[in-house]
Amino acid sequence: MGTTTPPRTLAEALRARGDESLAGLLRARPDLLNPVPNDITQLATRAGTRASVVRALEHLDRFALQTAEALAVAPDPAPYDALLSLLTGDGLDDGEQRDDVGAAITAALPGALATLREQALVWGEDDRLRLVRTARELLAPSPQHPSPTGLGPTVAEATAGMSPGRLQEILVATGLPATHDPVSAVAALSALFTDRTRMAELLDTAPVEALSVLDRLVWGPPYGEVTPNPTPPVKWLRDRGLLLPVSTRTVVLPREAALHLRAGRAHRVPEPVPPAVAAAAERDPQAVDRAAAGQAFTALSTVEELLKLWDGGGPTILRAGGLSVRELKRAATALDVSEPIAAFWIELAYGAGLLASDGETDERYAPTPASDEWLDLAAEDRWTHLATAWLAATRTPGLVGGQDAKGRALSALGPELDRSAAPDVRRRVLTLFAELPPGTAPEAETLLRRLRWERPLRGSAPTAEGSDLRSRLALWTLNEAELLGITGRGALSAQALALLDEGEETAAALLSPLLPEPLDHVLLQADLTAVAPGPLERPLADMLSVLADVESKGGATVYRFTPGSVRRALDAGQAASDLHAFLAAHSRTPVPQPLSYLIDDVARRHGHLRIGAASAYVRCDDEAVLNEILADRRSTGLRLRRLAPTVLASQADPGSLLEALRDMGYAPAAESAEGDVLITRAGARRTPPRTPPVPVPEGPPVPDDTLLGAAVRAIRAGDTAATVARKEPPEGPASTTPSGALPRTTPAETLATVQAAAMTGSTVWIGYVNADGAASQRVIAPVRVEGGFVTAYDHTADEVRTYPLHRITGVAELAEEGER
Repeated sequence: MGTTTPPRTLAEALRARGDESLAGLLRARPDLLNPVPNDITQLATRAGTRASVVRALEHLDRFALQTAEALAVAPDPAPYDALLSLLTGDGLDDGEQRDDVGAAITAALPGALATLREQALVWGEDDRLRLVRTARELLAPSPQHPSPTGLGPTVAEATAGMSPGRLQEILVATGLPATHDPVSAVAALSALFTDRTRMAELLDTAPVEALSVLDRLVWGPPYGEVTPNPTPPVKWLRDRGLLLPVSTRTVVLPREAALHLRAGRAHRVPEPVPPAVAAAAERDPQAVDRAAAGQAFTALSTVEELLKLWDGGGPTILRAGGLSVRELKRAATALDVSEPIAAFWIELAYGAGLLASDGETDERYAPTPASDEWLDLAAEDRWTHLATAWLAATRTPGLVGGQDAKGRALSALGPELDRSAAPDVRRRVLTLFAELPPGTAPEAETLLRRLRWERPLRGSAPTAEGSDLRSRLALWTLNEAELLGITGRGALSAQALALLDEGEETAAALLSPLLPEPLDHVLLQADLTAVAPGPLERPLADMLSVLADVESKGGATVYRFTPGSVRRALDAGQAASDLHAFLAAHSRTPVPQPLSYLIDDVARRHGHLRIGAASAYVRCDDEAVLNEILADRRSTGLRLRRLAPTVLASQADPGSLLEALRDMGYAPAAESAEGDVLITRAGARRTPPRTPPVPVPEGPPVPDDTLLGAAVRAIRAGDTAATVARKEPPEGPASTTPSGALPRTTPAETLATVQAAAMTGSTVWIGYVNADGAASQRVIAPVRVEGGFVTAYDHTADEVRTYPLHRITGVAELAEEGER
């Protein structure tokens, strides 16, 4: 095809593109690459399929979509000026504001057309613009699916099948000369409706009520119901063709008449310029960074507390998957947050690979081995790990508590929480934050309006969850970003901006100076409490969480020592001397005497009783203690009996017996079958190694440049193989090649032709069937033929390959330049 010849099909238009333009198409519509098309014709066919066109339309912004909608109601093909007129109007109702909009449309239309062309939704030169047929069918008006523009069918479409007599009656009523030719009658009526002067004169004679009827239909929907005996205003309109019958009870306002009433505009409100995101408040950027860092530290503390909460084995998993409502409430109470926020932290830890199911028969959630590695990281690195996982996650905790399309409740960690649009919405929201001056908090409503402009087809339709999902995802993003410390006081922090633009290392470097330094000491007080004036180093925090209970949190954390907490430390293998040394080493104040007495008293009684498996037994060197237990009424349910002066047996299991005796005020210790004291270490329960949940992709992934380059080369080579000129095969049934089919030759002819090509260095065209049975056409330059194989340079694959001769269906020589 010559450079000056206009394309006649979409395939010809794509064939005339450069490699960079084809790569841009495949990048914008990656679904076209699965699998890689054999040639340009197959690429064009796939680009016109309904599913692919719908996906492409969903990724258009508001004005590009309005441009496509205008082309769907324009003549096919449409000149550029006609398209521009449909978007700006004919200028007869322009005021100053309309002039401004017209100028904005004129400036934005070339870019919108370029987008549509790049995505192969529009093709042709500016004087013959064509919308691909599938897109026209999707956007064109019909009684079942009115056009997004609100326009109805043309006069020719609405009068198809109308009797010539009825057409003549309409012409006479409008003052046009009668004709018995239906085509001429339709053309005359269309010309009347598109003539501004004559149409205005006709409407000047209309009753006021008739004009009111037109006002209700002009911006759509253009269809209305009529009774068998319509009112005089409706009859006046119907007699003059301003309302044309669709059925016995339905009429429609024809497109030409509606465009006259709209002053030529296809849309009531064209939106060529994206709405600006307004600022709700402007804050000091440094204050924003500090506030975000403080919230980031709180986020880390909350996730660490969640891991400790489920350290010894978390809640069981529901049969349908996920966390029960009761367990979610229990976690929310322990974390001192609301249930929706608790669901966010649980889902965040799960998405970051810190929590998972253990896979046991009695399946439970528990920390993963990766959680220990995460806890060993510096605070800033732990935060970047969480933030990166949140950005990429398709898990949507905001849905927890709602219902799916079938009315079933959605639970935290359940299987139905993935929404593929979530990562894209999060990234886009934060990008809009980043476009504002530092320290600026955006106004939520204007931000949502901007998102709807960018993806109108995906941001306006209600979903099973309620209102449009993208808007809900955006609002959840605002809340979750504040909780996680991505934003501070409603504005994007510098460390979050660095995470988006430069990566985790830069973000961690910016966050590190803003986080408090971990402390290696506490302040012990006489009321059996310890005050941690800031975050503690991990070994100190871990030991203190075993030795004491958290009483209050805030700027400083208050720990309380109790007999139960001291016994917990002794159960973990600590001796009383170890606890005294630990407190003396890490307290900036002297160890209070009451705390020393508490440790010594619990340690003196700890392990005095021993619990083992008999079903269970109790042994003690002091017979008086065993006598006291037997005499206690609270031990009746344990069904104890004496086996020896120092041994009691019980029907209860060792764990229940251990807890029951502790509730009675004793301090027993569990022992092994060998008689050794069992040490219960905190954090002993871990799942097997688990990988974080993989985000559910939104359609095919965007290919990288290497894949795009290879795909374009393969498509070009395949197109060459499909369109290259070939010599006519000799006459005979064995060598005939129907148009578009693989070449067919006998094995002897195939061998002779490729041997000759190898000797002369010429190029041939072959048909090839691979081991999977897939057939393809290839252009090869044979280099060597031996052992039943031909080694050749494959122009289709752009590499040297070896082909078994028995898989070559046939071969044809390429025509010389003069034979084409």
